[in-house]
Amino acid sequence: MKQNIYKILFFLTGCMFLTACIEDYAELDKGSDVLTLTASTQVLVLNEINHADDALTLKWTFGTNYGTGNKITYKLEVAKTGTNFANAYSESLGSGVYEWKKTVEELNTLLNDKLGIAVGTKVDLEARITASVVGAEETSAQTSSALFSVTTYKPVTTTLYLIGDATPTSWSASGPTEMERSETGVFTWTGKLTGGNFKFITTKGEFLPSYNKAESADGLKLVYRSSDSDPDGQFTITKDAIYLVTADLLNLTLTVTETDGSAVRFEKVYFVGSFTNWAFVQMVKDPLRINLFHYGDVFEWNNGGEFKFGTVNDWADMLTAGEANAPYTSTSVVYNSKDDNKWLMKESECGKAYKIALDVTNKKEKMVMKPFTPYAGLYLVGSASPSAFVLANATAMEATASPYEFTWRGLLSIGELKISCDKKTDWNGAWFMPDTKDKAPSGTTENMLFVDKSSTDFAALYPDVNLGDVDMKWKITVAGMYVITANQLKETISIVKQ
Repeated sequence: MKQNIYKILFFLTGCMFLTACIEDYAELDKGSDVLTLTASTQVLVLNEINHADDALTLKWTFGTNYGTGNKITYKLEVAKTGTNFANAYSESLGSGVYEWKKTVEELNTLLNDKLGIAVGTKVDLEARITASVVGAEETSAQTSSALFSVTTYKPVTTTLYLIGDATPTSWSASGPTEMERSETGVFTWTGKLTGGNFKFITTKGEFLPSYNKAESADGLKLVYRSSDSDPDGQFTITKDAIYLVTADLLNLTLTVTETDGSAVRFEKVYFVGSFTNWAFVQMVKDPLRINLFHYGDVFEWNNGGEFKFGTVNDWADMLTAGEANAPYTSTSVVYNSKDDNKWLMKESECGKAYKIALDVTNKKEKMVMKPFTPYAGLYLVGSASPSAFVLANATAMEATASPYEFTWRGLLSIGELKISCDKKTDWNGAWFMPDTKDKAPSGTTENMLFVDKSSTDFAALYPDVNLGDVDMKWKITVAGMYVITANQLKETISIVKQ
């Protein structure tokens, strides 16, 4: 009898306050089930070496919508055991989501940043799932809890710098040579090292902590140095050459490999000219080719029209045109020339957008600059999007006041995501993708990769890359409401969870 009253009550409230009576939710009616939450493990010790591995999965059953046919939405909370979920971490997951998964790194970060759990600490936790029937949230709540414990770790640094008389910046801690973080705990740099010594520091301006050469160790082994009283072991370079340096802080290993100069040539490249008031603007490094850099902007005339490129934020070591007052269509590039030749644009050529691709491969330098016409539309594709992988019905983003920027606000599911520019049915059209595989959105503006699989001109920039096989996607790990903003000209994107 009591259950029948609930059914009538929920049916009426669903009709009154939502459109449940109009929409067909029959496929969402899972029947009657007891909401049950389970954890994949009860005791978990996190180790950063396994940072990308799955650490914890919470799963739950459907619960019940009391026969109303209305959707069931879920909210997950995680808190310290015994706190009655005070100061809990909370996520509203929407409907149709029945698990919550975190990698080792994601879980460690969540506990550190959201719950204030100290690093290297064991903590007893409780998770709670709350299921609510849409239209009757206040009277239909169902809950289930699960207990587990986690031991956190102290993450290694996210920045690393070369320092020493073997490096381009010598022993200056305030201006050390920055390495590139390729993945958690792994840093790379390619450039010229000269005879001398070097080590690594983690913070610009600070000599400690540092990573040094381990004493009496076979091979190139790193050791963490946190005090002046610790041994100050240093690595030695005996031959002036271009080297690829890779430091793995998780395994405390170092590789230093001499290259022939055809590998990574410059860590950074800058666009500079009258269009930037002669300020150095860093170009974007291509994720597919190590010596390719990109720059896009609206080139407004300002009684100048000149530009060239720098390899450092200085007037030394420039990449200049092959002739004086070269037209923007000239592809010839000269490194460190005695002649300060620049590209020169006419006033009639300005006032519109251009994209530049600069190849700095040794003895194969090339600059390609072309006017840019934005695509009329951008479309979300992937299992995380409302249209899944049905390209013909891909979810359209909305145009903005800027012809180059599109935006979209809506629900994303857990899954994959990329952006089509032209919805070519053979899937070999133009795409925007993340610059690494399975990249989780940072919630801030970040670079994205543009690939046009149907353009021979575009393919010419990637002679050693099979563009047809390039298929990287963003990885959406938490379902919910998102705002996406993509800029075609700057090739940037922000995917922000609301």
